[in-house]
This record gives sequence, structure tokens and C-alpha cells, in this order.
Amino acid sequence: MHWYIDVLKKYAAFSGRARRQEYWMFTLISSIIYIALMAIDISLLGTGVIAVIYELAVLLPSLAVSVRRLHDTGRSGWWLLIALVPLVGVIVLLVFLASDGKPEENEHGPNPKLAAAAA
Repeated sequence: MHWYIDVLKKYAAFSGRARRQEYWMFTLISSIIYIALMAIDISLLGTGVIAVIYELAVLLPSLAVSVRRLHDTGRSGWWLLIALVPLVGVIVLLVFLASDGKPEENEHGPNPKLAAAAA
């Protein structure tokens, strides 16, 4: 759960790097919360309004952690826009997000794995 909270603390931090674990744990927990809110919302109100409000609330942190994840792989955050390419774009973006980060320091900062090990 601390991965989720850490991303929310860095609400709009688009600089730096994010480990794979940080990105995927945030995505997993956010998805579980969204599904739970959607189920509760539909069963009580018959709409998905609360889940949509939640998704809007975590949109900026989701974008920020995605950009930081791309930075960890040595790519610019602008690569997020490749998802707009039909069919192939989302697959390419998923491969980029699932790739291991660069072990050395890059223009976006030090390796977050090494920083976590030193802390």
C-alpha cells in the first residue's frame, strides 16, 4: 500500500524516475479501488459517478508515475502519446512500461533501485 501512497504524495512530480514495482503496484491498487467503487456505486446508486470522480482524482498522479516510469527506461515522457496510435501504440507503451530501467544514472536522475537500497 505504501507504493500507492508514495505516488499520491508525488501528486504532480513529472521529473525523476519510478521503478517498475512502484508503477505496477500503483496501477494494481488503483484498479482494485476503481472496481470496488464501481461495484458499490452501481449497486447503491445505479451509476458510476463515484468511480469516475476517483479516476479523475488519480489522473494526474497516474500520468506522473507513467512519465517517471518512462524516464527510468531512458525515454521521454512524450512517449505516452504513442498510446494514441491505434492497435500498436498501447502494446508498444506496455512494453516500454514493463521494461527494466537503465541501471546507470541518466538525464532524469539516479537509478531508483540503488536509491531504495541505500535508504
